[in-house]
Amino acid sequence: MTRYKEQPLSFEGLKTVPIEARGGKVRVEDFAATYNKGSGLAAWMESLPGILAGDSFRGVVEALRRARDQNRAILWGMGGHVIKCGLADVLLDLMRRGWVTAFVMNGAASIHDFEIAIAGQTSEDVEAVLPDGRFGAAEETGREMNLAIAEGAREGLGMGEALGKRLETLAKPQFAPHSIVTSAYQASVPVTVHVAVGTDTPHTHPAADASAIGAATHRDFRLLCSLVRGLDEGGVYLNVGSAVVLPEVFLKAVSVVRNLGNPLAAFTTVNFDFLQHYRPKLNVVERPHARSGGRGFAITGHHELMIPLLAAVLIELDA
Repeated sequence: MTRYKEQPLSFEGLKTVPIEARGGKVRVEDFAATYNKGSGLAAWMESLPGILAGDSFRGVVEALRRARDQNRAILWGMGGHVIKCGLADVLLDLMRRGWVTAFVMNGAASIHDFEIAIAGQTSEDVEAVLPDGRFGAAEETGREMNLAIAEGAREGLGMGEALGKRLETLAKPQFAPHSIVTSAYQASVPVTVHVAVGTDTPHTHPAADASAIGAATHRDFRLLCSLVRGLDEGGVYLNVGSAVVLPEVFLKAVSVVRNLGNPLAAFTTVNFDFLQHYRPKLNVVERPHARSGGRGFAITGHHELMIPLLAAVLIELDA
């Protein structure tokens, strides 16, 4: 005998509905197809389920194909991890195939790329050098990046173009082909670099010129605003591995473009990352499309797997 005053609720009289009338969000026709050996990546993509990330990945590929076919902007925003994962060659190949209008970098991405160009290596062991203050103290990186930025600011260049100009002569021949900044500069493909003062190791170097850094990155912000205009009616913005800086910068660029009376609607945004963070979710995937059409996708996975996979599918499907 229970000692509780409250008794279990009787389900007698509960109303039910036929499953056909109820419906379902998951249907057999949306299931993944089995892969047949030798079918290739195009068939693999078609075999993906029409559910969740499978449907989203297919949607990203279709949006990129439409953007290139319709000559709309395809902007690749990148955090530092994208470079540290060794993806420069993959992205540069996509650039040469017409899948890149411009690269948008945070400070970390530009630093790692710069070091690859001049030394063929990057990404120091922070835990090993932080205790005695050697973290971020690489002489060549700090000196040469700051000299490039200062010279570029005097010439009215943005940070990305200034770094590319210096690397054209400074980069070592055996490493230059693996540098996005160097190769994009040689191909006249815009690179914009967006920094917050104090976040990047070159800001601690004695050669750092705060006014030059501010002027150069602000010019790149204005250039990004110009590039974002090209997203209207079918362009694609991809945020790959930047959790804070680039999502904030991108949303401001969207607002500036619209504030100045430029049409900006019906484009696609994508966030690729191994974790879905707050700012990319809102500022890249959701907010840009409020009352303006378009669509945002969030694809979760390791960059070193997802970006080569995306590139391979685009190449396989290329007409």
